[in-house]
Amino acid sequence: MKPGSRYYQPDTPSGCVPPADMRNRAAADIFADMIAGKYPTAPIAKTLNFKLTEVSDGFAEFRGVPLVEHYNPAGSVHGGWTATLLDSALGCCVHTKIQAGTGYTTIEFKINLLRPMFENTGEVICQGRVLHFGRTTAVSEATLKTADGKLIAIGTETCAIFPLPPKS
Repeated sequence: MKPGSRYYQPDTPSGCVPPADMRNRAAADIFADMIAGKYPTAPIAKTLNFKLTEVSDGFAEFRGVPLVEHYNPAGSVHGGWTATLLDSALGCCVHTKIQAGTGYTTIEFKINLLRPMFENTGEVICQGRVLHFGRTTAVSEATLKTADGKLIAIGTETCAIFPLPPKS
């Protein structure tokens, strides 16, 4: 993907997975449908120009292209863009391991920003992997790299795992 290109056009629909599907479907099926375009683009992914590209048990990959719209006042990509991409991979790799009717949320996450990004950085690849998956917590790690493999940032995350409340 060329620098400055967009994954999503302004008229691409965005939305969330229906709550009933989150309660009743396995994460693997939900993610397969996301990648296939059967669910709308997540609003945050549309806004920040990234997308889910691959999942498997304990693994999630996102790809994105930073744009000038993601710049901070100093003239480089804002750390929040990087943090959001890392948080997405860190959380979704945990999500691949949970059963239908179970939820998760981030307890804490930490990132190290190792090099700046600009609109000419081009496509970046963020891969998250589960390190620990327990009954009530999970820990994951992720890397963010340029298309040619240069490390941009790393992150770790701890998630709480819990039963979803019954439908009211």
